[in-house]
Amino acid sequence: MKNILTVKNLTTHYDTPQGPARAVENVSFTVKKGEMLGLIGESGCGKTTVAQSILRLIEYPGKIVTGEVDLDGKDLVNAKTSELEKIRWKDIAVIPQSAMNALNPVYSIGDQIIESILLHENISRKEALNRTKTLLELVGIDKDRWKSYPHEFSGGMKQRVAIAMALSCSPKLIISDESTTGLDVLTQAQVIALMKDLQRKLDLSIIIISHDLPLVTSICDRIAIMYAGKIVEWAGTSNILQDARHPYSKGLLDATPDLANPEKKVVSIPGTVPNLVSPPEGCRFRDRCQYAMETCAAAEPELVAVKSEHYVSCFLEKGAKYVL
Repeated sequence: MKNILTVKNLTTHYDTPQGPARAVENVSFTVKKGEMLGLIGESGCGKTTVAQSILRLIEYPGKIVTGEVDLDGKDLVNAKTSELEKIRWKDIAVIPQSAMNALNPVYSIGDQIIESILLHENISRKEALNRTKTLLELVGIDKDRWKSYPHEFSGGMKQRVAIAMALSCSPKLIISDESTTGLDVLTQAQVIALMKDLQRKLDLSIIIISHDLPLVTSICDRIAIMYAGKIVEWAGTSNILQDARHPYSKGLLDATPDLANPEKKVVSIPGTVPNLVSPPEGCRFRDRCQYAMETCAAAEPELVAVKSEHYVSCFLEKGAKYVL
């Protein structure tokens, strides 16, 4: 299946008085046409920075140091600002974390969607309005509410409006950045079900950024697990659930309650994500890993294939023995 997005060795740093914070380092992954990819990890692992780097929305003191981002043949890292303005929304769109902050309170929700359409497509306002009404119906909102303002909608409905806006120019890829954070559990389920339904109907490619492992595993085709600015495991969802290889991936699963198995003991991962201004030498997870070896401090593990389309960055996958 064709790759819509290819990210290779993406590295993004933030300048600080203490030195560069290495928020994202040598991150590589692909998103296939019609695929939903989950990008998960604890807060501070670099997930949002990856999204902002793909969209070229990194601002000072942040900067993309190296790497390639190819969106269906278009080089986003080296594209001029004028080219990016045409690509955003038309080819790639984002559903922000907080629709309440993303929507302008002084414009109707319809006018905001219409504006995004007219900026990128050479059609009349009447045609843009008709498309807006269709989009609102697609996300479960009465088309006659296009004149309503954001304050007249609930949090879940605002999120639906944000999804409609992301779909407004029929992009090839949508990035959903913690778009259900702050919503109640029932509304979260409705929004996620809507996104999955839209993905199937429109053959969309979607990146879901989240720290909610159960949510991601319930809807995504593949999952990339990030820790301290790096991808430590990347595989199909069933492989992650049934055969997670990296100690961090296993830790996330062990720390997740299982409603189907209420007797399962929930075990948290000790410690916190390291300071990325001065991350540990070697494997960045080693200080929290129960299987850490001398090798883990001496060198940095590479992301290697352990089986078909299952990649892991851990020395345990090279036949090394545990040091107890």
